[in-house]
Amino acid sequence: MPERGSRLWRAWWSRPVMGTAIRVSVVVGLALNLINQGPVLFGADPVVAWQVVLNFLVPYLVSSYSASRQALAPPR
Repeated sequence: MPERGSRLWRAWWSRPVMGTAIRVSVVVGLALNLINQGPVLFGADPVVAWQVVLNFLVPYLVSSYSASRQALAPPR
């Protein structure tokens, strides 16, 4: 199991996985921010910074994890 964990870690930090995860997180994060904080972003209320960060971070983590798992999956 430790070997699989280290392979997953290497895949997680590979350039293709990170590039895809960043692109996904930008698109999904922007959409989530518009949905979750639209009134705040276009109004006079203060923006909640930790929510903005999470709206980008969560899609990045999910995308990079799933892409890493896919990279390690045996071919079908």
